Amino acid sequence: MLPSLMRVFICREPTDMRKSFDGLSSQCRNVLGQDPASGHLFVFFNRSRNQVRILVWDRTGWAIWAKRLEQGRFQIAQNAEIGASDLSLILEGIDLTKARRRKRFVHLPDLSNAA
Repeated sequence: MLPSLMRVFICREPTDMRKSFDGLSSQCRNVLGQDPASGHLFVFFNRSRNQVRILVWDRTGWAIWAKRLEQGRFQIAQNAEIGASDLSLILEGIDLTKARRRKRFVHLPDLSNAA
């Protein structure tokens, strides 16, 4: 489970999976226009969308998580920024374009009376 404040950015352009820390962080800056050391997740897919790499800075260094499918393809989200739950669904093979999100109650604390 990822923290709710962590943002997930998808690079919709195909990425060379031979890229490592420096190459992927450069993609963050040049393609996504984001600071790769922000602590958010940056998700990259290859041209055939059967491989994914996720780059994150964790305060002490870079980390890359990688996955290669033996069959099938990842379905890339339409948005350049998605939530952590959507990323989990994509990695499990769920096509978000066909999924429906149901309304959920979200409790927001009343801070107006706090003094």
